[in-house]
Amino acid sequence: MIRYHARWVLPIARPPLEHATVVEHGGRIVYVGPRGDAPDGTDVELGDVALLPGLVNAHTHLELTVMRGFLEDLAFRPWIVRLTRARSAVLSQQALVESARAGIAEGLAAGITTYADTSESGAPFAALREMGARGIVYQEVFGPDPSQCAESLAALQGKVNAMRREESALVRVGVSPHAPYSVSDALFEATAAYARSESLPMAVHIAEGEDESLLVCDATGVWADGHRRRGIAVEHRGASPVRVLERTGVLAERPLLIHCVRVDGDDIALMARHDCAVAHCPASNAKLAHGIAPLAELLAASVRVGLGSDSVASNNRMDLLDEARLAILLQRARTGRHDIIPATAALELATIGGARALGLDAEIGSLEVGKSADLAAFPLHHARTQPVYDPAAALVFSGSAGASFVAVAGQVLVRDGCLTGAASVPSLAAHGEALTAWAAADERDARP
Repeated sequence: MIRYHARWVLPIARPPLEHATVVEHGGRIVYVGPRGDAPDGTDVELGDVALLPGLVNAHTHLELTVMRGFLEDLAFRPWIVRLTRARSAVLSQQALVESARAGIAEGLAAGITTYADTSESGAPFAALREMGARGIVYQEVFGPDPSQCAESLAALQGKVNAMRREESALVRVGVSPHAPYSVSDALFEATAAYARSESLPMAVHIAEGEDESLLVCDATGVWADGHRRRGIAVEHRGASPVRVLERTGVLAERPLLIHCVRVDGDDIALMARHDCAVAHCPASNAKLAHGIAPLAELLAASVRVGLGSDSVASNNRMDLLDEARLAILLQRARTGRHDIIPATAALELATIGGARALGLDAEIGSLEVGKSADLAAFPLHHARTQPVYDPAAALVFSGSAGASFVAVAGQVLVRDGCLTGAASVPSLAAHGEALTAWAAADERDARP
């Protein structure tokens, strides 16, 4: 048994404990409590830290780590079109795996032990297995033209079957019909039926921006115009993007709904009725000018909510404690209430909230006997967190310099603030240079 001693232990399931200990044995938590009552074992002194359950990132695109800073100051449709073209032209499958590994390394250094990732390539699936982290990789499927449905579904099934053969206790596969602007109603229905038949978790980008709502509700806007130029018929699909998901059977599968910026009371009631979950991404939502999601209303309706960083192509950083801070500040600015979403509640969103959103709360998300020993320790001795009156408030509002210690199922992946050998970080410099060269050539070709 290993006894991890810390100045503060934040179990999440109960109030913080000062001068306390978490004991791990065989990858499981066997004790959480006062140091003096801990069972015998090997002592590890973590020092003046807050020891938490590993953070749960409810939405990432790990394969896009190499695109940090590559897509600045673009409207959303040009942003996603440029991303897709550059990825296809420049990045090989191996490059995407290396990019995902770099993203996981960044997350581990920030105390993130679990990742809910959506990708078309499947590269994060291989990277998570290599790095020893935990996650669900939702294999994306695309097809805005209903005539593509059968072909798109067959390709999805082939990819999922291959990935399922490589699933482990830590890494599993799900499916993600990408979004209403990239998936037809027929493909939503077919993917929901496939997920149901195979007991696969599902994730969907939904209600993210104004142009998506214009496409679905009015058959207008830039997505509608783009579809018509491609010969894809566009028509009114529903009163809101969330209602489209209900009509096509997606909500019945209790999916993870990513973003949910533009949802009203009726949408939230539908989501709650179907026990859907939400990945709330405050930094990405703001940076892409989509808006501020009604987090307070979602929580009031008992919707399961976790925090997501989204990709660093849209966010530029993967820092879930910073997402917790933004979640609080933006909701207080939006509602005018100084007491809405306290630091303890935001920390819950980054831990047990994310675990509930992913259906993993029986295994992770809090420090409780029997759960997996997914642990993250954050130093509190640096100047910006001193003095510490409330460790949760210090972590969320003052931030941290990163995690000094991280373990997944008892396996140590960060020690003394450094990644262990099993979690080495590949350099993305060459891939970044290739993207820069592509962008320069693309700009030259676009000139009249």
